[in-house]
Amino acid sequence: MKRLGVLLLLGFITMMVIGCSEDTGGNQGKASNNNDDLESFKVGYMPNFASTYGVISSIENGNFEDKGLDVELVEFEDGPTIISALESGSIQAGYIGPGAHVLPVQGEAKIFTFSHLGNADEVIGNAEKGVVSIEDLKGKKIGVSTGTSSETILNLALKEAGLSKDDVTLTDMDASALVTAMNSGGVDAVAAWSPNTNTIRAELGDDAVTLAQNEDYAEEFPSIASWVVSPSYADENADTIEKFTTGLYEGMDYQEDNTDEVVKLVAKQTAIDDAAVEEQTEDAEWQTSQDILDKLEDGTLEGYYKQQQENFIEDGQLEEEDKVDVSEYLMLDNMKNAAENANE
Repeated sequence: MKRLGVLLLLGFITMMVIGCSEDTGGNQGKASNNNDDLESFKVGYMPNFASTYGVISSIENGNFEDKGLDVELVEFEDGPTIISALESGSIQAGYIGPGAHVLPVQGEAKIFTFSHLGNADEVIGNAEKGVVSIEDLKGKKIGVSTGTSSETILNLALKEAGLSKDDVTLTDMDASALVTAMNSGGVDAVAAWSPNTNTIRAELGDDAVTLAQNEDYAEEFPSIASWVVSPSYADENADTIEKFTTGLYEGMDYQEDNTDEVVKLVAKQTAIDDAAVEEQTEDAEWQTSQDILDKLEDGTLEGYYKQQQENFIEDGQLEEEDKVDVSEYLMLDNMKNAAENANE
């Protein structure tokens, strides 16, 4: 009897262990399946509020997961590098500023949504170096990142002052080098963008003089920021792009009433302190999904991109024969469908 009791007890314990193992295995399997059900979607961004606020809001609120997407942010310094990463397939989508838009016109990317008109680019002179106006740039050394929107603002400013690139010395640098060169006195002026411009002002104080910025040329040069994918990805993944765009719009809508919270999210993502990110909220008039719909319906949005092409031609970045219908690289139906989805 004693032996029988021991056997029954061992059997009971074995059943309990097996039962627990099956429960644990079931739960792990469910989590794994849920994870496997999400489509990986890597997104190129720059460490600033403009490129981060909408997507980080939707990541934190679970909007992308609800649509079956596992969105991962990948940091870059500028738009041209992001487009190169799209071409290599290392990311699926990315954010670009005005200067990089010459590449979609040339067929190297497709714009799946308009983001905003920015005012984050500046030409900043160093008063200690005798640069307090655009005219003072003659004969001076200027740091610039070639192919970015800040270079375009510099070109417009030089033209307005009756100067050309031959009248100045341009030094091509990446974003971090621009800050270092300006603050160390290695250059007399820079064409840069937020948050780097804020860092320069904090270091140089009153010696940092804003010579030109986007809003000075708003009518003749709309400083467009957009979200892009590679042409091949656009052709093969329309549904995925619409899902991401819808989630992005939901994040943009969320920011309108929750700016303080979103500032903290962006600060954490970009490793920039809250106060510096707060300054960046003034870099543009941020859009909602309804704003996007309105601009689509009245033709404003297409008008921005048409004017942008004219600017590239006038600036010599494109030839007249390079001009194309904006519908060739704007995914207008995607914008409309996603905006309507976000407004449901």
